[in-house]
Amino acid sequence: MGVTALEDKIVQRAVVEILNAVYEADFLGFSYGFRPGRSQHDALDALATGITTTPVNWILDADIQGFFDAVNQEWLVHFMEHRIGDTRIIRLVQKWLKAGVLNDGELSVNELGTPQGAVASPLLANVYLHYVFDLWADRWRRREAKGKVIIVRYADDIVVGYQYEADGRRFWDAMRERLAQFALTLHPDKTRLLEFGRYAAERRQQRGLGKPETFTFLGFTHVCSKARRGTYMLRRKSRADRMRAKLRDIKEQLRKRMHDSIPVQGTWLAQVVRGYFAYHAVPMNIHALQSFRHNVIKLWRRTLQRRSQKDGMTWERMERIGNDWLPPAKILHPWPERRFAVKHPR
Repeated sequence: MGVTALEDKIVQRAVVEILNAVYEADFLGFSYGFRPGRSQHDALDALATGITTTPVNWILDADIQGFFDAVNQEWLVHFMEHRIGDTRIIRLVQKWLKAGVLNDGELSVNELGTPQGAVASPLLANVYLHYVFDLWADRWRRREAKGKVIIVRYADDIVVGYQYEADGRRFWDAMRERLAQFALTLHPDKTRLLEFGRYAAERRQQRGLGKPETFTFLGFTHVCSKARRGTYMLRRKSRADRMRAKLRDIKEQLRKRMHDSIPVQGTWLAQVVRGYFAYHAVPMNIHALQSFRHNVIKLWRRTLQRRSQKDGMTWERMERIGNDWLPPAKILHPWPERRFAVKHPR
């Protein structure tokens, strides 16, 4: 993690604005991370639409190990020189990469990686993966794949869907070799090929296997589920470990705010819950939203009870307070296919 000086932040922001205008014409459609006009929900919509509307039967859930620390700076500069002719911009980027980190008066300079936290780092990461992965993957699926292939990349999180298992196996091997050429490796524990899609449950049942495996992407666990009519439905639910981590953080903050008045605590908690819902309130995720809100009220009640041994904060009274201050759990995002169709009309 590198914290740049104010002057560098201003210059980096100006350079990023210029480079965005250049590279937005080059970046491919399945790249969503840290691009103007493209959010995490756009990536989630694209993935959900691809899984539900195309013959996807296998998913490669890929994660690049220590990506921001492993970027080869020489290759990055070479990629930028391929597109940027202004040597002043190239020199600025080289200076940012070679600036190093000052820790306890000692300066250390790394030959690999980009400083996380710098304004320019997300764009530089996209440039690197555009040449290392995106162009190669797009060419592979057009020339090598036997069936349908979908790709969604958000920064170094990559999900690829295949019609045939053989395509997934060959792509996995080829991707491992491709990344190795540019000093990158796939995380051995977080990268896996799993059977997933419209017919995954039926086919696994015929082979005497259990339910289809799940995978996580951008804070959501993706599950093969069924609608009330019995038809296939992709369900996305909030990651349980991320929710627990968020609740632990709220618990610590409530301890610090223990002696604040209920209106002050309620105003702050309402902002927290509203922010959580703004991201996680996707269709089919209502139970996770209700669970999060219920646990926030429980933590709030415990905090109020600790203020006095004689406090008679019953659960009925606490529910009334929660209803007065906290927003209700409800779905805020549209179905992914509808939003995707609006943003990407055919």
